[in-house]
Amino acid sequence: MSTPAYQTRRLARSQALQILFQAEATGRKVCDVLSGDYALSDGPLNPYAQTLALTASDKIPALDGIITRFSKRWEVMRMPAVDRNLLRLSICEMLCIAEVDTAVCINESVELARAYGTDESSRFINGVLGAIAAATQAGEDLFATTPAVEANAPKPADHDVDAVEE
Repeated sequence: MSTPAYQTRRLARSQALQILFQAEATGRKVCDVLSGDYALSDGPLNPYAQTLALTASDKIPALDGIITRFSKRWEVMRMPAVDRNLLRLSICEMLCIAEVDTAVCINESVELARAYGTDESSRFINGVLGAIAAATQAGEDLFATTPAVEANAPKPADHDVDAVEE
């Protein structure tokens, strides 16, 4: 019996989040993480997870610009790492992968935030992605209208794991 498509995509999103998180935590590129040893909570690596992680990693400055614009009062690198990387993946999936339904993407992202994030992550993720969805449904090309942001990795003393917007 095969796995339903929605469960396959759910696993792929979770794996892509884990790959992006590991790359950031170790200071490596996603392609280097994928070519070496990496840990997944459930494997083997889904091809969609690899595509999603690589696509998002190639667009991090642009994605961070969009996150900065829609996450009022929060600097990207001050967000919890799970929230930051989940937003990167979700926005990339919403804006770059044509066959993905926006509502499904947002719902899956909220579920991943509940599983991996802080107590406030799911609300924060839902709010940011909802605002982005509204802008794109209004016809705005967010990659064209939002300046990219070159973010630096946070210094350990600067990282506030409880910093989320309500």
